[in-house]
Amino acid sequence: MNGAIGSISSEVGSISSGVGSVGATNPGAGLFPGNTDLSVSGTVGTITNAVPIEGLYDRVGNAVTNTVSRATTVIGNPKDPLGKGVPGAQPRPSRAPPAGERRFVAYEVLVGLPSNLTQQALDALARRHRLVRLESQTISLTGTTFHRWQISDQRSVADVVRALEAETGVRAAQPNYRFTLQQTQASAAGEYQYALAKLRLPEAHRLATGGSVLVAVIDNGIDTTHPELADVIAGSFDATGRPEPPAQHGTGMAGTIAAHVRLTGVAPAARILAIRAFAPSGKSDESTSLAIIKSVDWAVSNGARVINMSFAGPRDPELGLVLAAAAKKGVVLVAAAGNAGPKSPPLYPAADPNVIAVTATDPDDNLFVHSNRGRHIAVAAPGVDIVAPAPSGTYQFTSGTSVAAAQVSGVVALLLEAKPGLTPQAVRKALLSTAKDLGPKGRDDQFGAGLADAYGAVQSLAASPASAPVANVSTGR
Repeated sequence: MNGAIGSISSEVGSISSGVGSVGATNPGAGLFPGNTDLSVSGTVGTITNAVPIEGLYDRVGNAVTNTVSRATTVIGNPKDPLGKGVPGAQPRPSRAPPAGERRFVAYEVLVGLPSNLTQQALDALARRHRLVRLESQTISLTGTTFHRWQISDQRSVADVVRALEAETGVRAAQPNYRFTLQQTQASAAGEYQYALAKLRLPEAHRLATGGSVLVAVIDNGIDTTHPELADVIAGSFDATGRPEPPAQHGTGMAGTIAAHVRLTGVAPAARILAIRAFAPSGKSDESTSLAIIKSVDWAVSNGARVINMSFAGPRDPELGLVLAAAAKKGVVLVAAAGNAGPKSPPLYPAADPNVIAVTATDPDDNLFVHSNRGRHIAVAAPGVDIVAPAPSGTYQFTSGTSVAAAQVSGVVALLLEAKPGLTPQAVRKALLSTAKDLGPKGRDDQFGAGLADAYGAVQSLAASPASAPVANVSTGR
């Protein structure tokens, strides 16, 4: 690739990918057995090959139980002290981890409680269940305060979750799920920025460039000083609580969307909300349920119209509720389908019905070999050997469904500039109805509706009726 990108040098170099660890206290760090997601990393001269983030989520629509008052400062159920159930009461689904699920922080639980709970009642609940408070965060999207608590003995997370669920006034209890990144080698071959032609971006940019549309990128650290991102960053938020140097993956995803110097991003006039939610843990980057939930909540509170989630992982009931609330407010949610291969079960948040799941294709329109499959796949985008920015003013090649998701987030920004009142449902329709069919005729589990067509999608808006109210938001499974 020497000489293919301006003055990019062929000297061998490496870029560290540091992102702070998630939370100041994390007794479970290093205990996660590892995700099957694959991402791309490597080094070709000073062109570093970034990794797609893949992490996971989900949702269950539990009703908010707010029976705790400031007057009583009591949490618990005197009629059912053992948690066996009150006759006639409607049972709620348990959020205890399914059998065999280990993708969560050991010896931690997340507990959702009413925001008006007194300190006295909160302390009493912690003592009763032998828990130590680590962190609290109010989530405005759901009106719940979440507490991250450490289990002070050797009880299992599942047992503690079930015990907490028996308490009247506990809105929710669940594991603090973990979301990870893994890396594989990119070939660093292929035509320079071939995605421009594949997505028909030169034609689309005559109609829209994403002007001032806010796209939140939930990722690891983004190099906000990179020339490609000059005047692009509209705000930043660190959900990890520990600043670290910029990283390859987050910088690459932000640049794929909004680069505008040597490279041409999909939406070069969009603005980026840079959100750090992933941090180094062993050989990969990880995030947790609480960090992701805080990130989505912050993005919506700060005006994001699009949220790019280039990560994947397990179902997370509370994250699902937060995503449903974001979609109801008109935010378009885009996620990587995952890089766990054809035999993997659906990964989240891509499999969430409120999310546009994106898979990856190569320069010949073949499916990226590690892509997940499934009925939830919405659309495909170029995701093999994509040139993108990397920290310290360098560039990288990246492959995987992560960068494909970033491409589609950019296309969404074009649509929202062209027609700001579009609902998430209208955006999905524009993307799917104009996609170029690939693979078996019609929609399929590999490519979804087919390869995204930015020009066709933006053009389709000229003939479309006025945007409908936000509706059909899925709130549970």
